[in-house]
Amino acid sequence: MDKLGKEDHELIEAARDIIRRRFRQGYHHVAAALRTGAGKVFAAVHLEAHVGRVAVCAEACALAMAAAEGDTEIDCIVAVDRNGAVLSPCGICRELISDFSPQARVIVNDGKRLLAVPIADLLPMKYRRLH
Repeated sequence: MDKLGKEDHELIEAARDIIRRRFRQGYHHVAAALRTGAGKVFAAVHLEAHVGRVAVCAEACALAMAAAEGDTEIDCIVAVDRNGAVLSPCGICRELISDFSPQARVIVNDGKRLLAVPIADLLPMKYRRLH
């Protein structure tokens, strides 16, 4: 587990900034920001629809933005709620982050402080395809 550096705090602020600007009840209430290995930052909000089971997590949206630019190597990623509080990624996002960047760090709140932890710590006994 790593203490947060200046770049990690800037990443949190990028996520907080986009949710402040784009929050919309019933559509966007979570934001995420990721920094790639190349140092580029992508920030996005989650997408929700009126059909109850249709939602795309903010982490997936940020990763899709990075993929569109051809840069899916995640160095660090964070998600925040509409009030800017750091959230842990859901199970699906943990799998997605790990699939694209097994060495990624994720900023989480352990109840006392914010930490950057390896994605592998959040996903023990990860699913692996049999080839």
